[in-house]
Parts: sequence; C-alpha cells; structure tokens
Amino acid sequence: MKYPENSHSKMAEELYILLESSPLGIAVDEAHRRLATFGPNRLKEEGRSLFAIFIDQFKSPIVAILVAAALLSFGMGQMNDSLIIAGILVVNGLLGFFQEYRAETSIRALKKLTETHTRVLRMGLEASIASDEIVVGDIVLLAEGDLIPADIRLIESHGLQADEAILTGESVPSTKQSLQLLSPDAPVYEQSNLLFSGTHILKGVARGIVTATGEHTYLATIARSAQEQSPNSPLTRALALFSKRLIFLLVGMLLLIGIIGMAQGRSGVDMASILIAELVSAVPEGLPIVVTLILALGAYRLSRYKVLVRHLPSVESLGSASVIATDKTGTITEGFLSVQKIETLDEEGLRRCAALCNDATIEQGDPVETALARWIGDEYSALREANPRIFYHPFDPKLRLMATVNQIGTQESLYIKGAYEALVGLSRNSIEEIKKLKSAHDAMASEGLRVLAFGISDEKWEDPEQWSVQIVGLIGFADGAKKDAALAVAQAKDAGIRVMMITGDNPLTAKVIAKEVGIWGEGDTVISGTEIEVMGDEELHKALIGCTVVARALPEHKYRIVKMLQEEGEIVAVTGDGVNDVPALKAADLGIAMGGGSEAAKSTAKMVITDNNLGVIVDAIRQGRIITANLRKVIFYLLATCFDEIIVISGAIFMGLPLPIHPTQILWINIVTDGVTDKTFPMCREEGNVMKHPPRRLEKQFFDRWQMARIGWVSLVNASVTLSVFYYLLSSGHSYEVALTVSFCTIVTSQWVNGILAQKENEPFLLNIRRSLTINPAIWIGIGIGITLQGVALYAIPEWFHAIPPTQEMVKIIVESTVVVFVLIESYKWGEWSLKKRLKRA
Repeated sequence: MKYPENSHSKMAEELYILLESSPLGIAVDEAHRRLATFGPNRLKEEGRSLFAIFIDQFKSPIVAILVAAALLSFGMGQMNDSLIIAGILVVNGLLGFFQEYRAETSIRALKKLTETHTRVLRMGLEASIASDEIVVGDIVLLAEGDLIPADIRLIESHGLQADEAILTGESVPSTKQSLQLLSPDAPVYEQSNLLFSGTHILKGVARGIVTATGEHTYLATIARSAQEQSPNSPLTRALALFSKRLIFLLVGMLLLIGIIGMAQGRSGVDMASILIAELVSAVPEGLPIVVTLILALGAYRLSRYKVLVRHLPSVESLGSASVIATDKTGTITEGFLSVQKIETLDEEGLRRCAALCNDATIEQGDPVETALARWIGDEYSALREANPRIFYHPFDPKLRLMATVNQIGTQESLYIKGAYEALVGLSRNSIEEIKKLKSAHDAMASEGLRVLAFGISDEKWEDPEQWSVQIVGLIGFADGAKKDAALAVAQAKDAGIRVMMITGDNPLTAKVIAKEVGIWGEGDTVISGTEIEVMGDEELHKALIGCTVVARALPEHKYRIVKMLQEEGEIVAVTGDGVNDVPALKAADLGIAMGGGSEAAKSTAKMVITDNNLGVIVDAIRQGRIITANLRKVIFYLLATCFDEIIVISGAIFMGLPLPIHPTQILWINIVTDGVTDKTFPMCREEGNVMKHPPRRLEKQFFDRWQMARIGWVSLVNASVTLSVFYYLLSSGHSYEVALTVSFCTIVTSQWVNGILAQKENEPFLLNIRRSLTINPAIWIGIGIGITLQGVALYAIPEWFHAIPPTQEMVKIIVESTVVVFVLIESYKWGEWSLKKRLKRA
C-alpha cells in the first residue's frame, strides 16, 4: 500500500480500495501495523543544540585570521599576545551565544505544548486517540472547533467550513463539500473536498478518510521546501569579502617586509618582532567583539519594540533591507472580518436578522458571524434572549444560505442570510428595491467586500421550497486594514524600501487593501499565482518590475519571488505567520515571523515579532539602520587604527629605521584606544533621520568609496604625523627611548581624535559642536578611561612597554602632533561634506 496521489480527484470507493479501508474504518491491529510502518503522524522538528549555537559564533573569516595570528604568536614564543587574542575570541563567542540562547528560550515559551486528540472509527467503533497515532485509511469524525490532524478526503459533510489561513493566507473561511470531484491539477485553494493537516473546522460536521500523515501531508511538503540553508546576512557577506582582501594584503605585505628586512641584514629576532608587530597591528582583533556588542545591544533594543532576535547577525539585516515582502492577513489587516458597509431597506429588521440568524458569540464562532455580533454590539445578547430560536436550517452550500425561525412575541418569523443571488430568487421585494440592492451589491463586490443579503418572512416556513422573503438589507465584510498600516508603508517608501504584498487572497480583495494602505498605486501591477505558474524566469523578472501585489500565491510562488529578487541584488525581508510562509521565510535574507503564527514559521524565521503589525517592522528597520550606521562607524574606526599602525611600521622598515612602536606597545595601544573607545560605539545616537535615505547596496554598505577614502586618509595622516615625529626626534639627536615613547603616545592620541571625529559620519565636528559633544556621551567616558590607563603605563610601569616617563618637552610635541592630526582630519571632513552637498544639488 502507498499514499494515493491527487485524492481530490478520486471517489471515496476508489480510495477505500487503494487504502485497504472501508466506511467502518480499519482494524485496531492493522492500525498498529501501519503506525509501525509509516511512523507517527508528526513533522520532524529541527533545532539547534547549545553546542551548535556556540560553534556558530566562530564561523567569521575575521575570527579565522585572529586564530592564525594567535597560533603564529604562540609559535614565536609570544605567549602573552597569543593568550590575549584567544581571550578576545572566547569573550566574543560567549556574548553571541548567550544572546541567541536567550532568544531561543523566549521563542520556546511561545510554543503550545498541548496534545490534541481525534475521533476515529476502528471497525465501526468510535474511539478517541492521540493525533500522532492516526494512520492512512483511518475514518475520522470531525465537528466544529476540531483541528485537522492529517490530510483527509471528505466522505460526508454538512455545512462544513474550514479555516485554511495557515496554508493560503486567506481570512475568509473555505467552504468544503464531500461530493465534488475535482481535476487532478486543481490548485490547493480550489480543493474543496480535502481537509489539510494544521487547519481547523469553523462550522459543520464531517466524516473523511485519511490519505496522508506526518511527512507526507501538504503541510510537510511546504516544510521540506525550506530545507536549504538561509543566506548569510549582508554584514556576514561584507565582512567575508573584507576578510579575503585583508588576507591577501597581509600575505603580500609580510612577504614584502620579510624580503626588505633580509636585504637590510636584520637579524632573525628583529624580523620575528617585526612580523609579529605587523600581524598584530594588521588584524582588527577588536572587530568581532565590537560587532557582537553592537548586535547584542541592538537585539536588546529591538526586544523593547516587541522583536525577538533568534539569529544575531539578522539585527543588521534590518538596516540593509531593500524589499519588504509582507503577507496581508494579520500584518497589513486586522486578521479578522468586520462590517465595512451596509445597504438597508429596514435597519431594525437588518440588525434583528443579523443577530438571530447567527450561531456565534462576540468572541467565538464563524468569522462572518462574529463580525455581525461585534457590529450589533451590546444589543446582540439581548435580542437573542428576547427572541428564542425554535428552528434551525444550517448553512447549505447548494442553496448558499442558512435560516432560523424565532419566536417574536406571539409570532414565529423566518430569518435568512446568504448569498445575494440566493435570496433574490426567494424575494418578494419591489423592482425598485431590487435595482437599489443590485447596485449596492455590485459596488461592494467591486471593492473586494464579501457581501451577504438578509431577509425576513412572517409566512409559513415549514417547506423551504415555499419560502418567500423580504430582503431587508446587504452587509459587506472585509478584513480591514490596520489603522497604522498606511503610515508604516509610507515610512518604508520614504526610506527607499520597496513594499510588496504577497497573499493567498483573491486579486480584487488584495488590490483593494493594497491601495488603501499605499502599497498599490496607479501604474503598479497585480499578478496571480496562476500567472506565475506558467511564467519562465525571464518573464517573471519582467513581471516583477512594476508589481506590488501578488495574489493567489502558493508557497512555491512566494519562494520563487524571493529568490528572484535576491538575484537582482535586493536584500529581502519576508513576513509571515503560516506554514505557507515557511519556504520564503527560510530563503529570505531576513525572515520575520509573527508571534501569534504557526510554530513552523517561528522556528524558521530569524526574528519573531510578538505584535503582528507592519508598523513594528518599520520601527525595527529604523533601529536596524541605526545599528548598521554604528557598525559602519566602528568598522571605519578600527580599520583606520589598524592601517595607520601598518603604515607606521612598514614606513620605518622602508626608511631603514628601527621600529617606531614595539609589539608590546601595539597590544597596549589596542587596549587604551580600540579597547576602551570602540565599545562605546553601540551607544551612538541616530545621526539625522536614517529613514530619509535609501538602503545601501551590499557592496557599499560598509566599504563604499567614501568609506575607503576616509580610512585611507585618516590612516595616512596618523601614520605620517607619527613617523615624521619619530624621524625628527632621532635625527635631532634624541635617544631611541625618547623617540619610541613620543611615537607611542602620538599614535594613541591620534586614534583618540579619530574616535571622537568618527561619531559623526555625515558632517564635520565643528559644524555642530553641541551635536558633536552629545551624540555619544559614552565616548568621553571611554577616552577618560584610556587617558587614565595610558598615564599608569607611562608613569607607573613604563619599562613594561619599552617607554620612559614623558618630559614637559615630550608632552608638548605629543600635543602639537595631536592638534595637527585633528586639523588634517577635520579639514578632510569639511571637504567631503562640501563635495557631497554639491553632488546632491547636482
């Protein structure tokens, strides 16, 4: 026996034969045998172990370079250097580990741990069994509120409606009928004779035969399509690209320095010191820990915006996002139906009919009926109590209506609600009234509303074929847009982010909502899943250029769109809450799941938002951009400090001079400059309005021409001033200790100056001094700590660092050199600021 294909196109009798079952079900021992053969009815769960989370923290290429530097230092006997680098790596790993572990713990707290049970027939006897014990061929009995435990072909159904939003994204219930026989290639949203695992019954009763369980259900096929690895974050890719270039630079530089040193006749001990000094100065060992600190602090800030971060680098992805591919239901819309428009011929009769021809409470029931209950409000319960029901005709899919008979005083009245076309056929309204109702119906339908008609009759009601009703009005329903959705879309567009709606809903409804919130505008296009199905990659690429709405989208369509956008260089953020969103969430640069969504979506996404709201996502993007800006600043600062040390050492070698900074001093410099100032960059406030400029492309996010030119200039200035002072002191007869101490202090103060000026990227320090002094108060604390530490090194333990306590003359030279550095860097920033203004005007 094997799982049948296209069950929706087969008669029940054919399935009994294929599945070796019958209307009475299968025997208990046969069920046990099938359970052993096919396995439990559950999906495989994937999770990361604590060890895997910890190891993930060490996969950065920068970390690989640091490991190589630590091993080389150890091999050359520089134990202190080796231990310091190793300590930095461990601290960095622990910081990232604890942040991601905390996020995983928070998300696990969201999971529902209750076990579900299902009623089945086993050889004609009804039994309630655990849902994971269901097997193919079981006959399942279902009623209102039941969770569908497996894929089931309906055998018998009465007034059955199912909520399939978890698969299709539609908030409107799906009407199900057992007698329909469908084409084998019917899409999922048209398979009205099947119930799918993970959905649930809203109304009615049914009996069906299980055709697929566990990993063979439609739910599982969606999960399997998400097995590929998620793409690395833009930050990870940018740092990987930088690391490769740095490795080539280091290898070439060390070879060149080695050749020159050998030609100069330097000893092996000198060359070892020089090579270690170059390596230690060239590797930005503080970069991994500072990046982790910025991301961890960003994750903490995002948690205050109801965002849980499962994968730390995804914090930066928020700031890089160029496309938001959002679903409709629950993100753009409220996630439940509400009354949007009414057309009434008898308002009192309409309200009474809506209350009495209804099975819901204000909080529970069919989405349409709960919407009516909320619309009526406080009168709902009173109307139902005052007019008791004496007859009930459940919703009939063929007649497309439901009806009740209620006692109104001493009179019995019939109340009907259903499709407009169904009630018109029973109507005794005048021609003028029918014209008015027809016009109102067509207008509501053109706006994507779901329209129901309501009618009342005081005549005999015993025979449905004799019903004659007076239509009292029409009500249009929709899953309305959230109040702040339009503002969130406008903010995203102002930030240069393209917003697309990808939904399982019908094109008309999707377009109406998209237009209301500003996603769709004149000139934009709407494409459907059916159209995507027949498009080649080139056709789809062209179709997506002006497209803002994709309707009737299946999981594979959403996935394909995400991959297509990524091929075009876009950084794609995808939102979703259903199982149908899992493949796209996995493929996206940033998958964002809703806290109230399915467990499959939450476990796949890199972020989980506890408030299903597009506005929260846009607020999170603002925070992500601030974080990205701070990352860009700290990368600039650390690389400039690394390269100025490289230039100083390399310049001295080329000039035949002794080392202007000792390897031990380099490690100390990294503590009193990088070590105390770079940790303050995460606290830097927003510079300007980060939502008023478009996102940078990946290759320009951290290393564009402005950034590289600035790094080059600052490195050259710091190194040139330091090397000039060193050469001047040696040539004017000062001792090597004096020259070494002054160059040691000059490079420290130069890097402090760079740290202060780096807090603002887009304008010079002196343009807005108040802003410059307050954009990051923590930088002053860091520099204060650095000054204290440098003072201890120079005046308490100078011999540890191959230095001497500076004299008044030495201090004067250091101060003058620092002023020169400030003037040269600040002048460059004024020139850059002026040039950018001219380019912007042009």
